[in-house]
Amino acid sequence: MTLRSSLLFAPLLAGAHFAQVASAQAEVPNVVTDMAPIQSLVMQVMGDLGTPDVLMPQGTSPHGYSLRPSEAKAVQDADVVFWTGPQIEPWLEDLIDEIGKNTRSVPLTEVEGATLLEVREGATFERHVHDHDEHAHDDHDHDDTHEDHDDHDHEDAHDHDAHEEHGHDDHDHEDAHEDHDDHDHDAHEEHADDDHDHDDHNDADGHAWLDPMNAHVWLGAIAEELAELDAENAATYRANAASAQEALDAQMAEIQAELAPLADMKFIVFHDAYQYFENRFGLSAAGSISIGDASAPSPARIREIQGKVKEIDVDCVFAEPQFNAGLVKTVLDGTDARSEVIDPLGVTLTPGADFYAALMDEVANSFKACVGE
Repeated sequence: MTLRSSLLFAPLLAGAHFAQVASAQAEVPNVVTDMAPIQSLVMQVMGDLGTPDVLMPQGTSPHGYSLRPSEAKAVQDADVVFWTGPQIEPWLEDLIDEIGKNTRSVPLTEVEGATLLEVREGATFERHVHDHDEHAHDDHDHDDTHEDHDDHDHEDAHDHDAHEEHGHDDHDHEDAHEDHDDHDHDAHEEHADDDHDHDDHNDADGHAWLDPMNAHVWLGAIAEELAELDAENAATYRANAASAQEALDAQMAEIQAELAPLADMKFIVFHDAYQYFENRFGLSAAGSISIGDASAPSPARIREIQGKVKEIDVDCVFAEPQFNAGLVKTVLDGTDARSEVIDPLGVTLTPGADFYAALMDEVANSFKACVGE
């Protein structure tokens, strides 16, 4: 081919190359996630192939969140939605069932190999660190976490009855689920012993993203789901997941070493969101000011917590940036316990692929601050 003909064909060849690249990019699934911790895990698996959308604004509590119309549209248009699970986001399960007819739904708490813990009842807790072997979730081959996922029918697999309704979002949205904004919180105040109804999700605690071993399992499951939707890039998804799992395992070992001396630490949390992290690293809260859905505690519950603080001489009581710090001051009144801030959602962290690792470090640092480290 002469130089002249080469120059003539160069734009055509470049155009063909561009079309191939565009075609490959078009095949990457349109992915939606529920919140920043899950988005971070999916971003690690997708790498440079794409960026998943996230539904909830940074730091927003997932309890009873109300989607805006644009967020609901994102669910409708998605190829796949990776979300934490119906234990904490029943409203999202309902929405996907309603409008996401062509959307694959992946509730991560239902992924094979994930650890689920029962909701702790009552204002105060007996010290108990779960034996991981009881759950049989730690000995599986993480590379094969999702090997049977091809047989899963995403549209029919989640036949759940309505979960307890939460009304804790402070968002004034025009959304497809406005009925979540009108729930009566006063009903919770009558139950100091937390005899609220967790309905048909097996009384499982929904804050499962705070167990980094769950994140390890989920990385593999996310890779397999994306590989099924985008076979051309399957090897990339799996390699990215394996790399992320290796890094997460190293981080877990570091956190374990840092927190091992704190096994006897006595602390109260604002709401019962941390038992997955506690269980993974050998810690145990003595109680929580609010129940797991962060609804307002009754006066009787506050009195019970105040008694516990004085009875066992707790090291600290944790506040959270999303909720009323005045309740923590009330609990601390007349005691020498310190107050620290802990955040299950990483409200001050920058969203992105590194978010999940930063969140784990931040939570670990909060526990260390509890004893003045």
